[in-house]
Amino acid sequence: MARYQHILFDLDGTLIDSAPAILASFRDAFAQTGVTPSCAIDESIIGPPLTETLQHLAGSREPALIARLADAFKASYDTEGYKATAAYDGIGTMLAGLAAAGLTLSIATNKRIHPTRLILEHLGWRDHFAHVYALDLFPTRLPDKAAMIGRLLADQTIPRNAAIYIGDRSEDGESADANELPFIAVTWGYGSLQQAEMRDEWRMAPRPELLSEMLLAA
Repeated sequence: MARYQHILFDLDGTLIDSAPAILASFRDAFAQTGVTPSCAIDESIIGPPLTETLQHLAGSREPALIARLADAFKASYDTEGYKATAAYDGIGTMLAGLAAAGLTLSIATNKRIHPTRLILEHLGWRDHFAHVYALDLFPTRLPDKAAMIGRLLADQTIPRNAAIYIGDRSEDGESADANELPFIAVTWGYGSLQQAEMRDEWRMAPRPELLSEMLLAA
């Protein structure tokens, strides 16, 4: 039996290469609203929640401006943009193998819940995941990823000693630590944590097949 029966995954940069679709929709949002971004729209912005990213790109926290940009982004991304999302090589096989082994898989992502569900359906992965959590899953938005993981564990009565979190950024590892979960950093994603950034208790996986072996190990 695998050591961890509950595998919690980040999404962007961990399971999917969503950068081309996201960046195209950000550029479209700024073009449609006539706003000039204050910094480059490139892969370095992938990962944080939509509002925080728009504030960073706009160089402003002005609510009306951010709302206009958010509406424009959603109009682009939630209709056609998300369809450009691709799975990293080997991820589909890995997820199918973990599910077939009887492990319970969940998503805990900063991405909004609506496009998350669209992408899982688009990639044919919806049945792999027992639980899909996002910051905006509930009427009162969860404050951060650590709180979201805690809510998932509590709602689904998942024992902490039976769960593990998988992500690609330091925020993911810190959120796992906040919930007393072990953490594996994948190195093919946007965060691409370097060895010097790793905490002693974190582990690294450079390929999906190696990650699968680590998760299935007794």
